[in-house]
Amino acid sequence: MELEVVKAKYQAVIDKAKGRNCKLHNVHIENDKLLIKGDAPNEDVKNEVWNVAKEIDPVHADLTLDISIDSSLPAPAPDAKQYTVVAGDSLWKIAQNQLGNGARYPEIIAANPGKLKDEKTVIHPGDVLVIPN
Repeated sequence: MELEVVKAKYQAVIDKAKGRNCKLHNVHIENDKLLIKGDAPNEDVKNEVWNVAKEIDPVHADLTLDISIDSSLPAPAPDAKQYTVVAGDSLWKIAQNQLGNGARYPEIIAANPGKLKDEKTVIHPGDVLVIPN
């Protein structure tokens, strides 16, 4: 199995984990599956990561997701909102629905420096974005 292909399929899982203060130890192919192994700060974050994996592929036959709890990790900020992009979304539409004004889309770009470069950055269904307050 090609690492880049299956990694791209589950990139939203990796992004969710990183965005919610998980510490990832392994992201590689093992036994013809993508292995994502790491620690989450609490059970709620672990469940959030699992939910993203299930949204991508309910069977996840090509994924081994091994997330443990490490309470020494900092919990993510409670006011940080996450939004998973759906088909038909644009930054303007997300800003309109999440922030009440489509013209606030630059705030979403600023809150996602590792994912969004500018308003021309392509977003895909399954991408997880931080929504500022």
